[in-house]
Amino acid sequence: EDFFLSTERPKPAVSIQPDDQVFSGETVTLRCDIQGGGVSNWQYSWFKAGSSTAVSNEQQYSISPVTASDRGTYTCIGAVSGTSRNSHTSDAATLTVSDLPKPTLTVEPERPVFSGESVALKCEIKDYDGWTYQWYKHDKQSELTAVSQSDYHTVDGDTLTIRGDTVINGDQYLCRGERRDRPTSSEYSSSVTLTVEALPTAELTVEPKWSPVFIGESVTLKCEIKGYAGWTYQWYKHDKQSELTAVSQSEHHTVNGDTLTIRADTVINGEQYWCRGERHDRPTSSEYSSSVTLTVNERPKPAVSIQPDHQVFRGETVTLRCEIKGGGVSNWQYSWFKDGSSTPVSYKQQYSISSVTASDGGTYTCRGAVRGTSRYSHYSEAVTLTVSGKPKPTVRADPRSSVYTGDTVTLTCEVKSTGWEFLWYKDSQPLQPQSPVDKGTKTLSVTVSHAGTAEFRCAARRGAYTTQTSAPAVITVTARPKATVTIHPADPVFIGETVTLTCDIGSGHHWQYYWFKNSKPLSEAQQRNEYTISNVAASHRGVYTCKGRQSTQPRYSETSDAVTLTVSEKPKPELTSSHKGAALIGNPVVLYCELDQSAGWRFYWSKHTQSPENETKPETHSYTISSVSVSDGGQYWCRAGRGTPVYYTHYSDALWINVTGTTRSDSLTVSPSRAQHFSADSLSLSCEGQSDSTGWRVRRYTHSEKVSDCSSGLGSVTGSTCNISSLSTSHTGVYGCESESGESSNPVNITVTNGAVILDSPVHPVTEGDPLTLRCLYRDPKPSNLTAEFYKNGSLLQTQTTGEMTIRTVSKSDEGLYHCKHPEKGESPQSWISVRGASFSVFSLLSSLMAVSPYLLVTIVLGVKCYRAQARPDEENKQ
Repeated sequence: EDFFLSTERPKPAVSIQPDDQVFSGETVTLRCDIQGGGVSNWQYSWFKAGSSTAVSNEQQYSISPVTASDRGTYTCIGAVSGTSRNSHTSDAATLTVSDLPKPTLTVEPERPVFSGESVALKCEIKDYDGWTYQWYKHDKQSELTAVSQSDYHTVDGDTLTIRGDTVINGDQYLCRGERRDRPTSSEYSSSVTLTVEALPTAELTVEPKWSPVFIGESVTLKCEIKGYAGWTYQWYKHDKQSELTAVSQSEHHTVNGDTLTIRADTVINGEQYWCRGERHDRPTSSEYSSSVTLTVNERPKPAVSIQPDHQVFRGETVTLRCEIKGGGVSNWQYSWFKDGSSTPVSYKQQYSISSVTASDGGTYTCRGAVRGTSRYSHYSEAVTLTVSGKPKPTVRADPRSSVYTGDTVTLTCEVKSTGWEFLWYKDSQPLQPQSPVDKGTKTLSVTVSHAGTAEFRCAARRGAYTTQTSAPAVITVTARPKATVTIHPADPVFIGETVTLTCDIGSGHHWQYYWFKNSKPLSEAQQRNEYTISNVAASHRGVYTCKGRQSTQPRYSETSDAVTLTVSEKPKPELTSSHKGAALIGNPVVLYCELDQSAGWRFYWSKHTQSPENETKPETHSYTISSVSVSDGGQYWCRAGRGTPVYYTHYSDALWINVTGTTRSDSLTVSPSRAQHFSADSLSLSCEGQSDSTGWRVRRYTHSEKVSDCSSGLGSVTGSTCNISSLSTSHTGVYGCESESGESSNPVNITVTNGAVILDSPVHPVTEGDPLTLRCLYRDPKPSNLTAEFYKNGSLLQTQTTGEMTIRTVSKSDEGLYHCKHPEKGESPQSWISVRGASFSVFSLLSSLMAVSPYLLVTIVLGVKCYRAQARPDEENKQ
């Protein structure tokens, strides 16, 4: 304070930049300057009116950006740093903050804008000069984008002109001002949204209102634009190049304000017309109207129909109908004229005459008028109605006279005029039931079922009107002959036979025959009454029928009953003997050839000593040897045959006739002496045991029924002994001894196996009362466990740990098929063991061999060919 006693206390001066009047958004700087007082280290404080709290402690107080809230009066004061000494408070300075000026955006022309018009936008800012203007619009993302000079926009000072084809409904535009002086820019103007409306469209109508137009009628077109007045109208049509060409007043077209009249002879089908409006005010023109296409039709001509027919009969009801098609008209009024009169007889579309008389006959026409107008159709063509007396039909039948029962007769009822419903009678009784189809046609098909005479008549009916009844058509009905099929030889027949099927029809003549197999036509048999099948096969099996056809009526026979042709495999007879066991010399023997197949067979017999061509032909199923001799012993066959050429059955199986005293027993020695042998082992067969072995040799009879001796590949021969060093399964067969004189030993059965087990069983029959031991033998290496099971005829007899089974006293009941089985090595083949009494014949062994089961390969050999020097004739050669 003492300092300012000699010096005036300084007072700050306040300055404002850029001015004490600013615009929102500008930066304002207030500066506090203190002059004098000899102080340089002032501290400053700024105060805004109404507040004792400093708003700033800087010499310069800047506000950026300034807003309306910053308006007011400001003062400042200085304080000497580090002391409590202050300057005076400055005079108050007032800061005025104004809003930026906002442009005004106007549109020319006033909204709405019509399609095709250009738009001028004007931007103006009052109270300030020197502005230039920037233009903006909202893009598709609603963001502002600048608009500048281009092909579509013209900028001219404060005006933006938008070209007509760029004016889009809903586009939003804004503007803003800029200048060098303050303020340097303005606010954005309010946005202007363009509203674009379509030009008004002219509406084109046709007078008269109906369409189509008939040839010879004029047409008036009327053009109208609603909502705006003061229009004049221009008319257009397509020229030949499909381009619009103006239509004006001429001798063919009359223009009267808003109408255009087209002269009748100028109205052309398919021509198109348009109109458009023009005026001085906005909008200056309209859109083109929709086109009107002229549809020009021929004036329609009615068609007349008469029901039930043009030819009617007194008392009937007749209806004439006038039908007008085309012309595009539905509301016709009708007029009927008779015999050229100009006075209508009816105004209805259907003109009905009940109970017509002769006076109603004549010519009729009709015409239509469009209701409510003067437009007419052409007249129809004249139709003639003829009225006659009651008719009498004529009935015609096809065939005309004779038919078979079951045939169909076609009846035709002939009557004048049409539209009839027909009524049919047989023997004066109505034919019932009759379907609507039968009634509506003049023909009727009737199937006749009973023999005799039938009379058919007809009548016709239209509505309630019925004709007279016709005279009768008389038909003679004869029972239909029935075909019969026979088969020769009688069914069944056998593959390879020739069979003939015969079709027989008792009555009639000149038949053609038709064959059917399984209901399908048999083309290779047609026309013939006999159908012969040579070398018939399984494919010929089936059901056969036939029928006949004549060239004249009545034509067809009744189809035969079906016969079944059964084609079986070639049969094989069974050969049996009346004698069981060996036959004694001098006793009779009868052989029977049994064939359970149809009839007509002749029987043929042969023996192993005969050639096929020397067969015995007693032609009966039995063959008798009245007194058996040694020469009768041997092997016999039979077969049957029938037809020409002869069809033969298979040969029967061979049957042995054994005559006691003609053979030597057990004359063949087998070593090792057993029935079964391992393959690769050796075997010796010897006839040396004969009392006189000279001329004896070992013979084999195989399953193929061929006979061979040892020298033919079996083994090596030494005297009467056959040695086989290495056996194979092919050596399996029946072996025996045979002398040069034809004597033979009893045969034995030898089985050779590749297996590991065989049954040691006797090769010759066992005598009743003797013991029998059976053993199970094994191929090396032999098992340590010798336990074996023994079977007879497939059933288990015993299980023995020693591997052998003994029957202490053999009886006839022990005969059978034996084999053994080891748990590890497997089982042996089967062998037949025969038991003989004190008197034993070869026949008992052969009978046993015939009973052997199919497991033995050689069981099909039923006997040994002991008495013949050559093989049995080949079976096929015998056929």
